[in-house]
Amino acid sequence: MRVKSTLVAMGLVAAFAVTGCSATSNSAPESGASLTIAKPDGAIATESNNPWIGEASGVKLGYINAILEPLGIVNLISPSDPVKPWLASEITWSADYKAVTLVARDGVTWNDGEDFTADDIAFTFNLFKDNPELDTAALGITDVALDGSSVTISFAGSMYSKQDKVLHKLIVPEHIWEGVDDPATYENPTPVGTGPYVLSQFDTQSVELTARDDYWGGDLAVPTLYYVSYNDNTALTTALANGDADWAQAFIPNVQSAYVDKDPEHNVYWAAAGLAVDTMFVNTETKPFNDVAFRQAMNLVIDRDQYAEIAREGSVPVVSSVTGLPTPVGDAFISSEYKDEDYKVDLAGAKKVLTDAGYTWSSDVLTDPSGAPVTFTLSVPQGWNDYVTGISLIADAAKTLGVVAAVDTPDSDSWWEAKGTGDFQAILHWTDTGATPYDLYSDIMDGRWLKPLGESADFNFGRFDSPEATAALSEYTNAADDASRAAALETVQKIFVDEVPAMPVGTRPFIGAFNTRSYVGWPGEDNPYAPADPTQPTSVLILTELEAAE
Repeated sequence: MRVKSTLVAMGLVAAFAVTGCSATSNSAPESGASLTIAKPDGAIATESNNPWIGEASGVKLGYINAILEPLGIVNLISPSDPVKPWLASEITWSADYKAVTLVARDGVTWNDGEDFTADDIAFTFNLFKDNPELDTAALGITDVALDGSSVTISFAGSMYSKQDKVLHKLIVPEHIWEGVDDPATYENPTPVGTGPYVLSQFDTQSVELTARDDYWGGDLAVPTLYYVSYNDNTALTTALANGDADWAQAFIPNVQSAYVDKDPEHNVYWAAAGLAVDTMFVNTETKPFNDVAFRQAMNLVIDRDQYAEIAREGSVPVVSSVTGLPTPVGDAFISSEYKDEDYKVDLAGAKKVLTDAGYTWSSDVLTDPSGAPVTFTLSVPQGWNDYVTGISLIADAAKTLGVVAAVDTPDSDSWWEAKGTGDFQAILHWTDTGATPYDLYSDIMDGRWLKPLGESADFNFGRFDSPEATAALSEYTNAADDASRAAALETVQKIFVDEVPAMPVGTRPFIGAFNTRSYVGWPGEDNPYAPADPTQPTSVLILTELEAAE
């Protein structure tokens, strides 16, 4: 084990000395440096290794992706690449993408020694079918048919836009989970997986994983993984710069001087474009964002160039298209109506929208048609430096309209819960990415995510309720030809532009910071085989590609 010099690591060592192992452990290679994988989320309050619960420690830190594995790997930064079979050795889609047949890979064992079979795939997808709350991608599974080593999964609609959501599902062992009463709340304290690593220690500051010596994918270069949670981005950047952390998915202020230049031979920061954005989700069920006129006005005063330059410090491209799609990766999907329409700060236009809707000003304070002053609160977790700066910039933009916008930075756990239940007025969050714009728009507008206020939603946090948008999104993903798909997308984009269900503020590429001092084989511009993001289910591919540096 590599001894760390930070207080966090000292506490980690002490915790390991007094706590027992929390999972089955296999002996690891005796040589090789450990790898520390980091997040800026503060102390890990409780342990949960449930792979389908967003707030579970295994999901938030990403270590569940080294224990459990997907069926196949879709390269979301190069979606035209062939799918890489993983736990499924063969993947065959029907012509209409309403069914997929998967052949279970031979020679795979769970980390408790049991054989992996097609039964485990079938069992996992039946869990999603019988417990819709686990199916956060809303796959709409209608049937799971087992035939020897093959499983055919059928869906109510086309999975054309969701192939990655199907294939990236993490598979769990039937012999463990069949005895679970409530899979939605099960904490999975001793996670049994087919993946290359096993959970060996858990602590509120870090998690230790140990390499298996019987992994089906072969020998592993890295013997030990530490997943560490630092208090904020500043602490994480310091850890990356001085070598206490080796790999992270996090925004780094002044990345060139603060990180890359500290060791230009080994420190790498790579932002790979995808179809995703940072977005201000607004609560469309409560004031002031329940009024489309106010949403339109706010959208007109947000300065996206300023967000990219100041909040993201020039590390990501500006989101410019009024459709919210990142360019140039999204150019082919922008409808002809909006090809040349970009976001521009237009204070005069925003004030006209408000005046036409019955708003007035009293001593430069905006009042709504009922005569009440307009105020709202923007919220992101403390320590998320780029997002904190981002909401401060948006608050400044709101002031130009005469609106007082307060900035709130709670701890990440409280914020996460409030985000899901709709207990907010405005937050910054991200959209998922995929091979098409479907995920971006669905996350913001789709009625399939709708939950009453107080119930936790997985997306559409702002409770935007548009049956027309929901229908168009369904038509897009189920279309039988490109022309029908394009027509549906035009409808989606028109609703998005006109009704402003949320406000994209910046592009959201896949970000990875890592060093090559101990290991090589990382993805990058010269070999973009996967996003360099340790929280993605595709990170298992990276872990198996790493080799010791000479």
